[in-house]
Amino acid sequence: MFSKKMLWGSLIVLVLIAATSGVTLAEMPGHSLEQTSQFQPIEQPLGLKVGVAIAGFALIGLELWWFLLH
Repeated sequence: MFSKKMLWGSLIVLVLIAATSGVTLAEMPGHSLEQTSQFQPIEQPLGLKVGVAIAGFALIGLELWWFLLH
């Protein structure tokens, strides 16, 4: 049904499209008098963000392999 080459190519294209989409997130104000929430944003290290993203892609790939190629 699907070749490994086509599957890997599709995953690479998906990653490249997601990485170059140019979507930016709005910044939240750091300190505001109107802010009544007790929760503060915590900046995460870049390595942790990349590791979580890679683990997520690996799990998605494993699931695709299991259901489509196994």
